[in-house]
Amino acid sequence: MSRLAWGLLVGVLCACSRSLPTPPSSPDAGGSSRYVPADGVPGCILYSEPQHTGAVPPELPELSGLAASALHPGVFWAHNDSDNGFRLYAIDEGGKVLATLTLTGASPLDLEDVAVGPCAPGQRAASCVYLADIGDNLRDRQQVRLFRLPEPTQLADATLPVEPLAFVYPDGHHDAEALIMNASTGQLAVITKTPESLGDVYVLENLRPGETGRASRLGTLQAPSGVDRMTTGASLHPSGERLLLRTYTRVWEVRRPKAPDLAALMGGQVVEVPGASQAQAEAIAFLADGDGYLLGSEFTGQPMYRTRCR
Repeated sequence: MSRLAWGLLVGVLCACSRSLPTPPSSPDAGGSSRYVPADGVPGCILYSEPQHTGAVPPELPELSGLAASALHPGVFWAHNDSDNGFRLYAIDEGGKVLATLTLTGASPLDLEDVAVGPCAPGQRAASCVYLADIGDNLRDRQQVRLFRLPEPTQLADATLPVEPLAFVYPDGHHDAEALIMNASTGQLAVITKTPESLGDVYVLENLRPGETGRASRLGTLQAPSGVDRMTTGASLHPSGERLLLRTYTRVWEVRRPKAPDLAALMGGQVVEVPGASQAQAEAIAFLADGDGYLLGSEFTGQPMYRTRCR
């Protein structure tokens, strides 16, 4: 979300969300925690508290999306929100910029998230980066788009073209800030940003250059007791059995053992996991191995945090 849109939204957040910032939890004298252990799914049983790793660099004053690279260990792809140049940055977990990609072939309106995975379903060998031009604060866009480019094999500054992949929602306009990809199947989905819930999940179908794909609704994600809403970023675990959801005040995880696809994951347990206080929390990404995640925020100099397994 752009800074202007954020200013307009402050009043809405105060009126519509009952969620409040919560300090990191710690085990009590009996060794218990308010976090629910993850049983039967790959990855951490419990996450550690977030550790400060660095700061948002000057190149990313409106950091909105993060995704772990499939080709470069310890590297994350990051981008700015709207009102910035069309660029993709390779950074490490401390915010150091390792490469800058200047992108051509499209003019984005409101970039909100990024994901990494197969360039097409079934093409496990080829990795692509997908940028999500899906923000629609006024809910008046006739089309929203993804931009696809092959993941560079070398970390070096470059100018690269993107392929626009347009799609529409069959049930009206939606604002969205979260893109996820199942790296095993190549399935892409967006999660809407709404004050009523953690969002509606739409799987994307028939995405092809020069054509218009379709978003098919899978269902709605709800925080326990409705205590939070308005997802600003998301990341799917490499196993496809866990899904992280970022809001302005918390981090949630959806868990479903042996979930074969997103439709099955929708029926999973939704639990809170450790988060961190950041000025405008809009970026989250699982680490490449799935054993933890990275948290980012808008505004240069804001701290970045990483969790690992406890």
